[in-house]
This record gives sequence, C-alpha cells and structure tokens, in this order.
Amino acid sequence: MSVQINVKRLNSKDAGFKEILLSSLSLLMADDDAIDAAVVKILAAVKDQGDEAVLNFTKQFDRLNVSSVSELEIPRGDLELAYNSLSLEQKEALDIAAQRVRAYHEIQKIEAGCHSWEYKEQDDTRLGQKVTPLDRVGIYVPGGKAAYPSSVLMNAIPAKVAGVAEVIMVVPTPEGARNPLVLAAAYLAGVDRVFTIGGAQAVGALAYGTKTISSMDKIVGPGNAYVAAAKRRVFGTVGIDMIAGPSEILVLCDGSSNPDWIAMDLFSQAEHDEQAQSILLCPDAAFIEQVQVSINRLLPEMPRAQVIEASLTNRALLIQVKDMAEACEIANAIAAEHLEICARDARKWAEQIRHAGAIFMGNYTSESLGDYCAGPNHVLPTARTARFSSPLGVYDFIKRSSMIEVSEAGAQTLGAVASTLAHGEGLQAHARAAEMRLKK
Repeated sequence: MSVQINVKRLNSKDAGFKEILLSSLSLLMADDDAIDAAVVKILAAVKDQGDEAVLNFTKQFDRLNVSSVSELEIPRGDLELAYNSLSLEQKEALDIAAQRVRAYHEIQKIEAGCHSWEYKEQDDTRLGQKVTPLDRVGIYVPGGKAAYPSSVLMNAIPAKVAGVAEVIMVVPTPEGARNPLVLAAAYLAGVDRVFTIGGAQAVGALAYGTKTISSMDKIVGPGNAYVAAAKRRVFGTVGIDMIAGPSEILVLCDGSSNPDWIAMDLFSQAEHDEQAQSILLCPDAAFIEQVQVSINRLLPEMPRAQVIEASLTNRALLIQVKDMAEACEIANAIAAEHLEICARDARKWAEQIRHAGAIFMGNYTSESLGDYCAGPNHVLPTARTARFSSPLGVYDFIKRSSMIEVSEAGAQTLGAVASTLAHGEGLQAHARAAEMRLKK
C-alpha cells in the first residue's frame, strides 16, 4: 500500500530560486498577533493574581480542577516511583541517554571556558573573570501532542552540571495524564520540583513567581506557539534560552545513500508538528525521485501519518542543486536546526557549513540519535537563528562577572588614561574619581 504525496520540488537553476526558498522557510512560532494578544492577557493575569490565575487557566486549558497550586506539584518520591515502574528496556535506555548527555556537558563545561580565570600584570594589577551558576532555572517540557522525556534530560542536566541550585520543571498534563518516562527523566536529571501546569500561564508563574512557585532567573525549553510568545514577553524580567519555531531538518545528500533512510529522516521531523519543515538538497535528480517514491511507500506505515502528510504537503521541499558545494552554500542560507550530511566524505562538506544548530555527519548518523542519546544537546536554534545563536549548553546556565583589582602603581597609568577619555566625553566626575587616586 502506498499514497501519493507530491512534495514540492525546486531547482537551484530556477528563476527566482533564492526568493522562493527564503519565503518557504519556517517562521518563529511567536509571530502571530492573535496568539500574542491572548498571551498578554494570560501573563497579566498571572502577574496580578498569581496562584488563582494559574488554577483558572489550568482548569480551562488542561481540564484539571484543583483547589491549590500545591496539588499540582508532583512529590519527588513519585518521580522515583515512576522511574522504578519502567520496564527494564526503558530504564536502561533512559540511563544510557542521561549518562551520555551528562558526560558531554561535563566536557563542555571544561572546554567551553565555563570557569573562572585571572591573570596578573607587571604592576600587580589583577584582571579576570568570575563564573557563577544561576540560582534558579525553570524548564518547560511539552506535554500536549506527545511526551518528551528527552527534553527533560537536555534541559535539566546541563543546568545541574553548571551548578544551578534549584531546577523547577513545568509540564502540562491534560486531564491529569502523567507520562512515567517524563517523570522518570526528571528524577534521573535531578529536577528539584515538578508542577503539572503548562502554556503561557506556566511561563508567567516561572517568570513572576506566585505564592507557591518561586520566580526563576531563566526559563528554558521548547513549547507551542503560546509558550514561545510568552517567553518572548517575559524576556528581560527573566532570561530565556531562545524563541523556538517549528522543528526543521535539512538533509544534504550526494545520492549515495539509501532513499528509504532519507525519507524516514524527513519523516522524523515532520511527525513533530504540521508546521515542521523537512528539506532535501541533492544534485542527483534520479535519487530525489527515489526518495519521493520511498515517501509514498513508507508513509502508510507511520502511526503519525496524518501529521507527517500535512507537514510534507505544506512545508517540505525536495531541491535539486548543481553539486554538493552549492548544497553547502544553500544550507548556510537556510541555517537549519538539524543538518544531516548523508554523503561520501561528509566531514569535507561539514567544513563548508557555517550555520546550523547541529551537524550530523555520515549515513549512519540519523538526526534521531542526536535527539535522544548521542550526548550533545537537542535544544537547537530554529527559523534561521542558527546564523547567530547556538545549541543549549552549560554556558546558558552560568554568568560571568569581570574581576578588576588595580594596584596603586596600576592606578597611576590607568588613572591618567581614564581621566583623558572621561574629560573627552564631558563626564568630569568620572575623571575626578580617577584623578584623586593619582600621586600628587
């Protein structure tokens, strides 16, 4: 059995190709006036009414009718029970994934310079940097269309590796349905408190604080359009990781791969959401046609076939390019969240990539391995923001303070410089503060 989905085709030789391509790329989920207007009202209510607003919205959106927010907190003992209730296969998979994610971020903490340092100049002036973890971090875990234990690991583990003292997790549980894998992941990752709330109201509670929920220093984690809009709105009151858009995958293929593998890799992001985007760049027209045939043959096997079909029909692109070098140029313009290079000598082509959230090299490196257990973080920039931002990491949960200790001798040199520049800016008090420390 097969279906007939005609994924949109483009050719880099086509007139107006660049404009057509850029207009087809995913937009940020927060860019919707109606959603933003609704989020403004929700956040204002949470800021003003606290727990009461959280309860009202949780009843309205998740159909949970409780009398206090404390009833929406899951005791840590229940998280351990959820972990112990897993099958041996699930428990081992979660353990391995958590171990690999933790190991990667422990190394990242060292190699990415997430530590303090200092040096001394000849006149005994000391300069450096003090690195300290954030005190409190809130992590948002989606709980609507699917459950995401992997998101728990990817958000909570680097926070704990960074040394964050308190991690609070919020996860919507419509009609009270709790996913044991999500709770078990929270237990393994060391999450301190878990509340079964979601949506913009959860973001508001984490940002502003309520009687029951402490205000956070930063909020991280993916969510729907309402969550994305809420994170944008509370930025400045708290830090955020990024404004996420629909999930994306871009596959660069030279035609040497198994077309069934490529089709399934395109499915892997399409099944997230109807607005997710899957793109193939390939110089081999015959191979592109083989991938189209694979898509039609394999789709009926997918439990989420309806979502995949909507995503592929409305958002996917199969693009013929001149060669792999041009594919890399186009990939840099797209700046995709997930970039697979399924080709001979994949590392050679990876060297030409400047903009991508994560780069998966070689035919055996499916994007799904990165989503779950490879080790690097799967919270990645979307909607072309990989041009200027990075995956979530330990560095997102620390802050840097400049350390300056000027010696008496150093003050003589630096004071004169500061005085001259301050007078030039018309800031006499700045100048005098430096001059007072100069020897007469």
